[in-house]
Amino acid sequence: MSPSTDAAPAVLLATDADWIFDEVTAALGGTHDVHRVRTGNEVSGAVQSVEPELVILDLQIGNMGGVATSLLLKQEARAGRLPETPVMLLLDRAADEFLAGTSDADDWIVKPINSLALRRSAQNLIAA
Repeated sequence: MSPSTDAAPAVLLATDADWIFDEVTAALGGTHDVHRVRTGNEVSGAVQSVEPELVILDLQIGNMGGVATSLLLKQEARAGRLPETPVMLLLDRAADEFLAGTSDADDWIVKPINSLALRRSAQNLIAA
């Protein structure tokens, strides 16, 4: 099932922080349909049900962090059990860029979230 060309692209956000959800929704909500899960364990199931065009993972989400969740999504896609979906990480600090580089994530942004950078990155990842 492919998304309608008239529908806003679906974005799946995994975060347990309400302020991050609010900021991502403010940055993308007008042009993207933002769905939320609160733990890394929920992401795979949500990818199957929502069929997002982009997954955004907070670095620290519940009992399964963004790096582990990104690796899982990419491995499941390579095995054919999940669709290939671009992944973006939201990092806590610039020093976390090393972790992001080991996660197979397609892009990352260091918090605090720059709305313009988030929107631009999301559009580029979805268009790729």
